[in-house]
Amino acid sequence: MQSVKKILAAAMATAALLATLPAGAQTVQADTSGDEGFWQQTKNRISAIADHGSNELYLSGYAYHGRDTYTQEKLDELNEKTWGGGFGRTLRNASGNDESLYFMGISDSHEQPQLMAGYAYEWIWPVAGSGVEAGLGYTAMMMSREDYFGGVPFPVALPVASLGVKGAKLMASYVPRLSKNKNNGDVLFMFMRVELP
Repeated sequence: MQSVKKILAAAMATAALLATLPAGAQTVQADTSGDEGFWQQTKNRISAIADHGSNELYLSGYAYHGRDTYTQEKLDELNEKTWGGGFGRTLRNASGNDESLYFMGISDSHEQPQLMAGYAYEWIWPVAGSGVEAGLGYTAMMMSREDYFGGVPFPVALPVASLGVKGAKLMASYVPRLSKNKNNGDVLFMFMRVELP
């Protein structure tokens, strides 16, 4: 119950922050050209998403642990119902791709809070002119988990993919198997991203 309270408190604080930001244009290009350094380009990109992105709700619910990677005994201990959520802003840039800033809080594999805040970039492709689109890209984030570094946030980069319409997508990220040892990595995390009015 304490874990759920922590997740909800963090999600509510993020929602309050996002509510102060204006919903903006559908297509904007961050100014990342010229002689500006990496940090200035990064600040410009973040500002463009914050100023012009659409508000979005994130809803999580499932993490699949590879059956060949985890022993049955370990699978019986793990939580695959990763309930939680978060908020973010997504900008469809001038190249037609999505850039997002987000915060999520979920119940991890051990039913402890897992907090994530970061940036995602997805290349977007229309699917047969139907309004459906597929995306593939990456996320770079800071994550906090009780079972890693005692909850101290640490950086993570992972692949992301999506399928849906512009305002509502099924999203997925994959944590690869990190060693030959059993019970490590090989997790497919699935969640929804829904644009708010």
